[in-house]
Amino acid sequence: MRASEHLPEVFNAAEHFVGRHLREGRGSRVAIVSSELGKAADATMTYDELDRAVRKFAGALRAAGVHRGDRVALVLRDSPLLSIGFWGAIALGAVAVPINTLLKEHDHRTIFRDSDARLVVFDETIVDASQAKALVAEGAVTFNIAEAIAALEAATPIEAYAATHRDGFAFLLYSSGTTGEPKGVVHLQHDMWICCETYGRSILQITETDRCFSIAKLFFAYGLGNAQYFPLHVGASAVLYEGRPTPEAVFAEVKRHRPTLFFGVPTAYANMLAAIDQGMEADFSSVRACASAGEALPAAIFERWRERTGLTILDGIGSTEICHIFLSSRPDAIRPGSTGKPVPGYDLRLVDETGGDVPRGELGDLLVRGDSTMAMYWNKHEATKHALRGEWIRTGDKYLEDEDGFFFHGGRSDDMLKTGGIWVSPVEVEGALLAHPSVLECAVVGAEDDDGLTKAHAFITLRAGISSSPALVESLRAHAKERLAPYKCPRFITFLDELPKTATGKIQRFLLRARP
Repeated sequence: MRASEHLPEVFNAAEHFVGRHLREGRGSRVAIVSSELGKAADATMTYDELDRAVRKFAGALRAAGVHRGDRVALVLRDSPLLSIGFWGAIALGAVAVPINTLLKEHDHRTIFRDSDARLVVFDETIVDASQAKALVAEGAVTFNIAEAIAALEAATPIEAYAATHRDGFAFLLYSSGTTGEPKGVVHLQHDMWICCETYGRSILQITETDRCFSIAKLFFAYGLGNAQYFPLHVGASAVLYEGRPTPEAVFAEVKRHRPTLFFGVPTAYANMLAAIDQGMEADFSSVRACASAGEALPAAIFERWRERTGLTILDGIGSTEICHIFLSSRPDAIRPGSTGKPVPGYDLRLVDETGGDVPRGELGDLLVRGDSTMAMYWNKHEATKHALRGEWIRTGDKYLEDEDGFFFHGGRSDDMLKTGGIWVSPVEVEGALLAHPSVLECAVVGAEDDDGLTKAHAFITLRAGISSSPALVESLRAHAKERLAPYKCPRFITFLDELPKTATGKIQRFLLRARP
């Protein structure tokens, strides 16, 4: 699917996702529902209210000296203000930059300076107010939440959304950076529309009657689609939650807001299952579909979730660079352990080290082609050239395609192990170990034995009430041997209280590889 075949040249994403609904008679429908921390009552915004707030925020930006093309950074928890700020920046023709709220001060400084943000809106519980000016580029304007709200209330709304080109810059997302410094991923005005017309239409089959709740936050590409542009594309409602998505908090939000579409990540599903096993009540009766992304969903978690809740998880893979999910299971095509089939509108290739296509049944590097792919990495020309191959982008993931066209994840390309001269997928080893009743989470990396040969090293966190012991190690090894070829079985097993992860829940295997 190409935007140029469906959208006019003049296209503003904020006008499409917010302002359009007033023209089409949906102004009174609820756009956003949020549970504000410390308050008993929910905050709601209709599309009419959201449109006016977005245009007022755009007016406030203009009054603060923000011009078309300037970057507007937003360090805010999931809230109506973040939604207003994101769409308000785009409405003015500026570039919205929602930023990871879990990063440290030096990371925020790097992103503020790299993006050359003209204005920064920040939460003082995340960015210290006394340090805010020192973190931003010279001449940048900073607003804390109170200042941003005051500017919003005092502003004159812009009369019309900016007449941007469908291929103009709309927003920057900084990748979670599992192995290094985050990179600014540039997305265009049309990219979110493409995701809605592909994954949103074909897989979610979302309608205006849906209510979407996402564990993944809005600074994460996955969460931005789940809880903003998918529901706002069709006039549905988004549920926003500012707090930390513990199982207890998630269960309470689901019970309170009765979402119909629920979006999680594998780690969250594992933690929720552990909580259910401990007796915590979970009512998902309102949910018609669950989705997962961020990492491959192990078959054991898929099966246990279906057993406990009666719901099927639609596993998928996306990336910040491609904006959202491009490969997914679907309600009528589920195979546990598989990521499914290509989302209509995206083309996939599996290639070897020479760039040639690999036969079905063999692991290859995954390339993707689709019109939501990033324009470039901001200020990183060489990294852009390395990732993009004409219309194709290299994802960094290993996959194999079976004879029925289902894709199975083999891990990140740089996570693959070569044991005894044979390539081993860490995901396969992890899947076998996760089927053991004592295992909560697992990550497998390569480690050298006494002879300097690479062997599989499994790092495991245990379920509540289970303690590590030599007997458990032997039980895990026996369990693995029943399911894996001998050369794939872990030589080393280490128990950890928790696995190192990025803010978006991806396991940081490079930190495990670096352990002595």
